[in-house]
Amino acid sequence: MAIPPLSELNPARFDTPAILRRLSAASRSLAELKGVAASIPNQSILINTLTLQEAKDSSEIENIVTTHDELFQDDDASSAGGNTATKEVLRYRQALRTGFDQVRTHGLLTLNTVLAIQAELESNRAGMRKVPGTALKDGAGRIVYTPPQDARQIVALMGELDRFMHDEPPFDVDPLIKMALVHHQFESIHPFYDGNGRTGRIINVLYLVKEGLLDIPVLYLSRHIVRTKPDYYRLLQAVREDDAWEAWVLYMLEAVETTARQTIRTVTAIRDLLLDAKREIRGNYRFYSQDLINNLFSHPYTKIEFIQRDLGVGRLTATKYLDALVAGGFLGKRKIGRSNYYINKRLFALLAQVEQPMEASS
Repeated sequence: MAIPPLSELNPARFDTPAILRRLSAASRSLAELKGVAASIPNQSILINTLTLQEAKDSSEIENIVTTHDELFQDDDASSAGGNTATKEVLRYRQALRTGFDQVRTHGLLTLNTVLAIQAELESNRAGMRKVPGTALKDGAGRIVYTPPQDARQIVALMGELDRFMHDEPPFDVDPLIKMALVHHQFESIHPFYDGNGRTGRIINVLYLVKEGLLDIPVLYLSRHIVRTKPDYYRLLQAVREDDAWEAWVLYMLEAVETTARQTIRTVTAIRDLLLDAKREIRGNYRFYSQDLINNLFSHPYTKIEFIQRDLGVGRLTATKYLDALVAGGFLGKRKIGRSNYYINKRLFALLAQVEQPMEASS
C-alpha cells in the first residue's frame, strides 16, 4: 500500500468545528500541565519518576508487563537482574531521556534523534529495515495492512517525515494536529525491525517539547492508548482504508486532553507530598537537606548507595539517615536479595493509585 506524503494533505480539512473545539480544550489542558510541571523546583523528580510511568504503560501496549515494585527496585536496566520485561521498560525510559537530551540541546527532532531513540530501546544499531516488515493482522488472522517493504522507499518516506516535522514545506496546522499526523505516518512506515510502537510514542511527547508546548516530557498518551486500544488500532486502519484523518485527529486530541488533566492531578499531588515531606523532615530530623528530598522523590525505592552518592556522605551516615526515617514512619524498609530498599510510602502509593481508570473526557 502506497503511503502519500503528509504534505499532500489539505490543512483546511482539519478546520472543522469538532476538531477546533477539541483542539481548544486539549491546548488549554496542555498549557496548564506545562505550568504545573514548572512549579516543581527540581524537574528531574518528574523526569525520573513520571517517565517511568510512561515507560511502563507504553511497554504494556506491546505486552511487556512489569510492576511498580520491580521497576523502582532496579531503577536502571543494567541492574535489572534476569527480569526481561523490567529491562525493556527501563530501556524505554533511557531512550526517552536520550531523545529529550538531544531535543533540548538542538531544538530539533531529527531522523538521527529517532535512530538514537530506537537504538537505545533495542540495544542495537540495526537502523532502518532492509528487509520486509511484519504485516498487520486482525483478530481472525487476516492481513489488513502491509508496511512498505522496499528499503529505499522506507528511507525516502522517513526523510519526508523528517522534513514535515520541521515545516519543509510549511504546513499550516496547530502542532497538536501535526503531532497526530506524524504519529500515524511513522506507525504506517514501520521503519524499524522492532520497537516501532514505543519509538512512535516517544516521538509524540518529544515533538511537543520541540514545539515548546512542554518543557519536559511528561504527557503520557500511552495510558490512554492502553485503555482504548481497540479504538486506536481501528482508527489507524480507517485512515489507510477510508482517508479518515479527521476521526484520527479527534482521537489523538482527546488523548492529549485526557492525559494532560490526569497528569496535572498527579503532578499537583507530588508537589503537595514534596511540601509535606520538607516540613516533616525539617521539623523532626537534624539531617534535613534539599538533596535528601530530591533523592527520596526521584527514587521511590532508594538505597544506601543512592544516598551516599547524592548527599556525599559515607555509608554509615547514609544508613543512619534512612533507618531514622524508617523508625519515624516516613519510609518503609524491605530487604530483597542482598539489598535493603527504603520506600517512599506516600509517593509509591500515589503512583500506584495512578493506575486506576481516569475520569471520562468531556
